[in-house]
Amino acid sequence: KYLVPLAKGEKLGAFGLTEENAGSDAGGTETTAVLDGDHYILNGEKIFITNGGEADIYIVFAVTTPDIGTRGISAFIVEKGWEGFSFGKHYDKMGIRSSVTAELIFNEVKVPKENLLGKEGDGFKIAMSTLDGGRIGIAAQALGIAQGAYENALEYSKERIQFGKPICQNQIIAFKLADMATKLRAARMLIYSAAELKENHEHYSMEAAMAKQYASDVCLEIVNDALQIFGGSGYLKGMEVERAYRDAKICTIYEGTNEIQRVVIAASIIGKMPKNEQVVKGAQRGPITGYRKKVIFKDGSADEKVSSLVEALKKEGYDFTVAIPMNTSISKADRVVSAGQGIGEKANMSLIEDLAAAVGGTVGCSRPVAETLKYLPIDRYVGMSGQKFNGNLYIACGISGAGQHLKGIKDATTIVAVNINPNAKIFKNADYGIVGDVNEILPLLTAALDNGEPKKEAPPMKKMKRAIPKKVTPTWKHYVCNGCGYEYDPGLGDAEGEIAPGTLFENIPEEWTCPACGEEKSMFIEI
Repeated sequence: KYLVPLAKGEKLGAFGLTEENAGSDAGGTETTAVLDGDHYILNGEKIFITNGGEADIYIVFAVTTPDIGTRGISAFIVEKGWEGFSFGKHYDKMGIRSSVTAELIFNEVKVPKENLLGKEGDGFKIAMSTLDGGRIGIAAQALGIAQGAYENALEYSKERIQFGKPICQNQIIAFKLADMATKLRAARMLIYSAAELKENHEHYSMEAAMAKQYASDVCLEIVNDALQIFGGSGYLKGMEVERAYRDAKICTIYEGTNEIQRVVIAASIIGKMPKNEQVVKGAQRGPITGYRKKVIFKDGSADEKVSSLVEALKKEGYDFTVAIPMNTSISKADRVVSAGQGIGEKANMSLIEDLAAAVGGTVGCSRPVAETLKYLPIDRYVGMSGQKFNGNLYIACGISGAGQHLKGIKDATTIVAVNINPNAKIFKNADYGIVGDVNEILPLLTAALDNGEPKKEAPPMKKMKRAIPKKVTPTWKHYVCNGCGYEYDPGLGDAEGEIAPGTLFENIPEEWTCPACGEEKSMFIEI
């Protein structure tokens, strides 16, 4: 059903592993798949997916058993066009611009049970074995980019005359070319070696990592030297060496960063050492914006949800009879209403402006709205590399919740989100939210906040108190190994021993042993 059309080239495939909190650490996967009868219900988002939106068939990785790290990840075959499966916009990348890269968005997607690859929990192994093979391909890609840059530079150096002779006859240029040729040959041998092992069905994880890491590292060095040989002309758009310079960098990042390749290589040559201290895996990641109330209004009519939100904000102490100047900078604003790509057409920006006026604040936006859609000037973009919002009330409209945006609003006193996708990450980072269409919710919210009277000038901003979590004192008992002093903490469990966080000591299987020294469970004493 799937392999034949993929092999024939009749259909295109894609690999959906990376997430906002699961880049190099796949254990941070937050996309979930819950079995419901004959289907798994898939919810979550994937980012930086090659062929996203163009492919017909997707291998998607999701958590089927939470709280056990990578052992709880499973793999699924998902088809384009299934209800609830949508795509974000094409990323505007520095290089490899002919390759489509986009987000995958899953909202209550029903995946037939038979589309589970292998067994539940096999996903991480499937992903890693796929990446092993892919790393050889990326190494070959890096080699091709570097080879092309080298050949162009070599040809140019023979033709470019300076000081009465070809520049290749200058020793500094000749030595650059010699080093480039040597690096290319070494990279090629590493790639061929890994490919031969794979072809012969031998273990090749380490060799693939070596090939990918080395080939992509020297690719950067070679294209840098090639561009230097071209001088100013190589810096111009349209030159092949300029494109190679932009395309080279991604080879050190995708299919596993080069830092991770070194981890793989080191683990292969060192092997597994005896455990001498507790390693906490699969630790729970908190919201990027810190503790938030997460009061999300999902049920009821649009009017009812808006009414509940307005009531909650007024209880927080927000006065909507006052306003700051609309041209106030983001960093100095008390209140900001921001637009994301979910706002749709540019004409809908009037909804944002109207709500900002009703709230008594100013207007902001996500990075794509400013840089790609150009709905607002770049100085209204809120995010890690844009403007930081340090005021009180931030209302995110149609913003999904990318990490770089959330880092720009983490100091807000109150975050409100309006998004049609109930699984949007922004809700996990918000104090209040409404699940609904922004085009329906925003006019209602504007009307609810507008009392028909002109706004008074707001007093100087005073930072309001932010919600803080209630401290909960654990009631469980702690036990210490009588052999080495290792303390078992039920709050952490023992990931390597497959003991989930929250497991009381008395509920641990009797065959469990101390993760530090190997003593039996019976050797532990209560403290």
